[in-house]
Amino acid sequence: MTADPPAAAQPALDALLGLLGGPRAPIAHSTVERAREVHIADSLSGLELEPIASAHRLADLGSGGGLPGLVLAASLPEARVDLIESSGRKCGFLREAIERMGLENASVVCERSEDWARGEGREAYDAIAARAVGSLRVVAELASPLLADGGVLAAWKGGRSTDGEEELARTAAPLAMEPVEVRPVRPYPGSRGRHIHLLRKNGPTPNGLPRRPGMAAKRPFGTESI
Repeated sequence: MTADPPAAAQPALDALLGLLGGPRAPIAHSTVERAREVHIADSLSGLELEPIASAHRLADLGSGGGLPGLVLAASLPEARVDLIESSGRKCGFLREAIERMGLENASVVCERSEDWARGEGREAYDAIAARAVGSLRVVAELASPLLADGGVLAAWKGGRSTDGEEELARTAAPLAMEPVEVRPVRPYPGSRGRHIHLLRKNGPTPNGLPRRPGMAAKRPFGTESI
């Protein structure tokens, strides 16, 4: 599964490439060509997913260097895209990127996702993208209170993990999240074993979500008093 960017998005993506190839980029040191072949191409895989391509309000969870959020914002000008990131340094990079790319449909939310989900971000999104954030179980918990009923989480992952998928299957229902599909992707030459996991939120946010920042990574939801 691969996708090409809309022609109108190319100037913005070229500006992003320049930033990703620079010393201030909050990703592993990368040449511009590698950024194009790997990071941009991997992010563009999301355009092949109908819930992402048709989203009206989308969040990039743990945005980091803006991947895939900035790429999706450039490619989906009708969508409103929030880049959720807790690191002040990375938020600064994201704001600079939005300005340099000329994006009018993207904003930076410089908060922990758990805190954002207690206020304006609660059940505000019909799609969430997450790339290199954490385990499937952790990402599902963080996404649940941000998603509206029926909203979809797309989680970018490498090779499939039986343990990770079984852990998700055991813990998804209490989060009101349902695994729907695992899409194999081959976004760039030589890429192997990459997948995007799709999960759908079924119902309102369960009581007790979000938990305190950091709790999702420590133990599954529902296994402790909250």
